[in-house]
Amino acid sequence: MAARNTASLLVGLLLLFLTWGAWADVEVNMEDKVEVFRGENASITCMFISSDGVGGMVIQWFYVTRSAEKQSIYYQDTTMNIVDKGTPFTDRISVTGTGASGEIVLTISDVQLEDELEFICLIKGLTDGTGEGRTKLKVFEKPDRPIIEAVKTGISVNEISPSKIATCEVKNGFPKPSITWYRNNMPIQAAQGVVEVVTSTTTESSGLFSVKSELSMMVIKEDQDDLFYCEVTYSVPGGLTMTESNRINITVHYPSTAVRVWVESPKGKIKEGDSIELHCRDDGNMPSSSLSISYPGGEHTLENNVMVVDNVTRLNSGLYQCKDTDWDTLEEITGNTTVFVNYLDPAVVEPEHTVEVAQGEELTATCNANSSLQTHTVWFKDGEEVSTGHSLTLMDATFDSAGTYKCVVTVPEIEGMETSGTLRVFVTGPPEIIKPDSTEREASFEETINLSCNVRGFPAPTVTWNTSDGKILETAFEMRTDEGVESLVSIKVTSDISATCEASNEFGDDTLTFNITAIKAATADPPKKVKKEGRGVIIAVVIICILLLAILGSVLYFLYKKGKICGRSGKQDLTKEKSSKDNIVVEMRSDNTEEAVLLGVNGEKLHPGDQGGEYLDVQK
Repeated sequence: MAARNTASLLVGLLLLFLTWGAWADVEVNMEDKVEVFRGENASITCMFISSDGVGGMVIQWFYVTRSAEKQSIYYQDTTMNIVDKGTPFTDRISVTGTGASGEIVLTISDVQLEDELEFICLIKGLTDGTGEGRTKLKVFEKPDRPIIEAVKTGISVNEISPSKIATCEVKNGFPKPSITWYRNNMPIQAAQGVVEVVTSTTTESSGLFSVKSELSMMVIKEDQDDLFYCEVTYSVPGGLTMTESNRINITVHYPSTAVRVWVESPKGKIKEGDSIELHCRDDGNMPSSSLSISYPGGEHTLENNVMVVDNVTRLNSGLYQCKDTDWDTLEEITGNTTVFVNYLDPAVVEPEHTVEVAQGEELTATCNANSSLQTHTVWFKDGEEVSTGHSLTLMDATFDSAGTYKCVVTVPEIEGMETSGTLRVFVTGPPEIIKPDSTEREASFEETINLSCNVRGFPAPTVTWNTSDGKILETAFEMRTDEGVESLVSIKVTSDISATCEASNEFGDDTLTFNITAIKAATADPPKKVKKEGRGVIIAVVIICILLLAILGSVLYFLYKKGKICGRSGKQDLTKEKSSKDNIVVEMRSDNTEEAVLLGVNGEKLHPGDQGGEYLDVQK
């Protein structure tokens, strides 16, 4: 009985122990990984629950070394929290939260590449229940932009194995980035004997990775227009991203199948005197030193596929042929172009140089220039256009028709292509003196004056000067022109004199006389002139005054006769003979001794002799 009871007690204790251990279990939850960029802060969260509740827990943080050892970095219980000394995280970690909250956060500042480790959160309960969680810290570094470089030399289509095309390099990434090649936006897949990609990785002293990829491939002619680039894919917190390099072309060398030659300059039609620049190019893309041009009169090996011919003439016209030789097959390829040099010969004027035509007659001249193109001719005289066309006709020639005529022949299709010729025309006839505005001259005594005589005529007239007293004057200046002669003399005036210009040639003569009046210097002030307008006003005023006085005299006389004045009766003998003393006489004399005008009372005109002077007399 005792043994049975003892066994029952042991089973109960065992069940109690097992039940108690189950009650003391601790559950810890953590993320599988935490991702951050290098240099940032990383926060690792540890969440836990316990059957004992969350109070009074012991919390510890560890990390797993590269050698898989567990290294403590932090300890915390209800009485203390301690950061372990001498670890890589001693000065860079902090822990927030307590066991009472059920959440603890470990923060690592300034995360570095070597911090990419596994971190452990260990929770111990009050009854020795324990829970553990693990999180891996992932560190990232964005790489530099990829750099792509094409091979400096071209790639021949005749190569029998893949040729290096380009290299692509990306530096300083973490974790290691990857490189993919593209051609015209399509990824390039490696193919044995056709496309080869060789990739190499370098670990920098900083721990970052640099990746270099080299692309080699067999090329064809069409590849010269393709665009190649590389794409770099790298990891960042939360996933993957990518960046692309610049696009590049490659130089593909392929043999020629045709040659082309053309005139690069001048554009358009070519004229004599131009410099022409010919270009020759084959359709291949392999360096060639065998290009040459054969042309009328020779052959020239090209430099940089260019040939220049200076100061061309019509003799340079002809067929220009460019040749290229494929030294692998010794096959010769040619291309042709025709060059035509336009020309314009010097103008030919007929009659040549000079011509004489009589006054009133007609002259016809021609101007022609041989040209490879249509020409246009214009005639000028003294810079003014006088005619168009090859012929110049002067109808009814005059001295105005004389002069130098210039014909200008141009080619309208080519700017600057022109030639010219001249013709001097002399019109024969008797001299003709051009009359000045006036031939009357005044000059002070002892003054020297110049007289000019401008004579037209051909042959050039002979001009002489003489005075009215028979003296021959010496010419001071004489100038002969195409139209005639201009002669000038100087005369010192000592008295009134006439000077005559006489011009003559084999066809006749002409004269022109200048009359010169000598003016002596005044010795006294000249008399003041009275304006005629003032004299007229004075005469008008005098006449009006006389009329007023006459009217007044008539009125007085009438009153006198009526007896209205001087005590006289109004009844008087009207038949009484008038006394000469009863007359009222008015005499006006003008200051130029003209005849005086005398008026009686009744308006009779009196003789001037009846009055002795200028007065007004009223007699009763």
